Amino acid sequence: MKKRRGYLKVWAIGFALLLEGCGNAQHEATEAAINAAQTAINTTRESADKFVPEQMQAAQDALQSAKDALAKGDYAAALNSARNATQKVKEAAAAAALKKDEWMKTWNSLNASAPKTLAEIQIKMEAYKKYGRLPKGVGTDQMESAEAQFEQVKQDWSEAVAAHKGGNFLDAAKKAANFREGLQKLKELLGFQP
Repeated sequence: MKKRRGYLKVWAIGFALLLEGCGNAQHEATEAAINAAQTAINTTRESADKFVPEQMQAAQDALQSAKDALAKGDYAAALNSARNATQKVKEAAAAAALKKDEWMKTWNSLNASAPKTLAEIQIKMEAYKKYGRLPKGVGTDQMESAEAQFEQVKQDWSEAVAAHKGGNFLDAAKKAANFREGLQKLKELLGFQP
């Protein structure tokens, strides 16, 4: 009987060690998945935050869920959340690359045409002033508004260029949109055909 109890004790201790080992293995695997997700987020953050910040936030939220589940000892939920975070980071990286390419094409087109358009408008406005003849249907008040609008459009363009050069593409996109709207308003004030 004593021999049997000895075996049972050894078996119980062995089983407890086995369970602990399995628990540690799960914990380590989950931590590895969380660390991989964190590394992916850190690697992707700079470009993805500029172009798809909401998707990066979703990945960060999933990672936080994984960390919270790990802290509670829920390895399955933590592992699923870590995998979800990694998938969201991959999607964010792809979306950011696509948006960056799209933005660069738009920016290059705008950058090629904007200075030329501004120069043409400036030449026409200076000619109106110099010869005192306003375009058909444009009054003196409209011309004064157009001059103020022209200064605003130039300012918007300068800010867009500065933001682009600084690598702040979202800000550059907003400022470029302001530029386009202001340019359209200016053309309407001067009676230019669209």
